[in-house]
Amino acid sequence: MILRSDIVTAARGWRDTPYLHQASLKGVGTDCLGLVRGVWREVIGHEPEKAPAYSAVWADTDPDEALAAAAGRHLQNVALSEFREGDVLLFRWRSHLPAKHAGIATSRSRMVHAQEKAAVTEIDLSAWWLRHLAYVFRFPGVIG
Repeated sequence: MILRSDIVTAARGWRDTPYLHQASLKGVGTDCLGLVRGVWREVIGHEPEKAPAYSAVWADTDPDEALAAAAGRHLQNVALSEFREGDVLLFRWRSHLPAKHAGIATSRSRMVHAQEKAAVTEIDLSAWWLRHLAYVFRFPGVIG
């Protein structure tokens, strides 16, 4: 049993962690996927699969939806309009590009995420972010 508040608390605990591509160590360095992986470890336990090498470029033109496919193997798919606090949000830079950025919703209007050249932070889900929202996933076993 996992409470949404446990996920939000875990995600907020990563704030101020510096950005570091392909890292996932709270307080030391992480990227957006590393944040989700780290929260998974805190609230669920061991990661279900090893993350492969991946590009840091949001506008990567590779048509493969690798991030969404991996999320779909381990998280529950949720309708975009139904996301809630504690859900994993995946974003795409442009409509024809794969989703390449992840954050964790802390409410219907805010999320925690890691962004290149910045530390992990909690931000408003502005209209820009909501327009680029491509997928929503829920951690398994979430209640409340």
